[in-house]
Amino acid sequence: YPILAAVWLSLHRFILVFGERRFVGLGNYAYLLGDARFWAALGNTAYFTAVAVTVELLLAVPLALLLQRSFPGRGLLRASVLVPWAIPTVVSARLWAWMFNPDYGLINRLLLGRDINWLGAPGYALHAAILVDVWKTTPFVALLVLAGLQGIPEDLYKAARVDGASPWRIFRSITLPLLKPALLLAVLFRSLDAFRVFDAIYVLTEGGPANTTETLSIYAYKTLMRSGDFGYGSTLSVATFLCVVVL
Repeated sequence: YPILAAVWLSLHRFILVFGERRFVGLGNYAYLLGDARFWAALGNTAYFTAVAVTVELLLAVPLALLLQRSFPGRGLLRASVLVPWAIPTVVSARLWAWMFNPDYGLINRLLLGRDINWLGAPGYALHAAILVDVWKTTPFVALLVLAGLQGIPEDLYKAARVDGASPWRIFRSITLPLLKPALLLAVLFRSLDAFRVFDAIYVLTEGGPANTTETLSIYAYKTLMRSGDFGYGSTLSVATFLCVVVL
């Protein structure tokens, strides 16, 4: 019902403040195709998703390989790795916002006091948000990859070692091919999640500076809740939903 209601609202010009509500058919969607802000938000969302998911996957595979090894304290390490994922996104984003602060943040202090406005400069803000997302969700991807690794029979590794295969050859010829289903599942889950990103970016920048970190979800929220344009805001929501369906 909520999805159908959003579709029905998207066919109307419905601005609550002005008490205006009338049926416009596909007029909102025609406007959407020519809306430069929509395409910019779509580009930001696609870039955020592609970079974040790629980096998370590159970090999660070696992390999962490490967590699979037997060594003292492995259970403690597995538990500690999951801490960033367990922290609510709003809380972790606020913590990172303090660290990114240009005046007294830890990151600029570690960079020997360089005056970088991480969340206020267009070239840095989106990448700072990506860093926060990577820090938080890499453990989740590593957990999925670890589950895939544990499903690979140990006999295959033993036979490969008997045949004299190097660790790199074992990884390339055995681990990676058998890990593909888990990797594809991780990419799917994370792509769906990253494409709908809202809370981290909203806490860090609220879509600024100059809308350079504005994603589709942020744009839809601003149109719906701040501008009170429920018709076009619903159109943006339906467009976001359709993009997720395509994924």
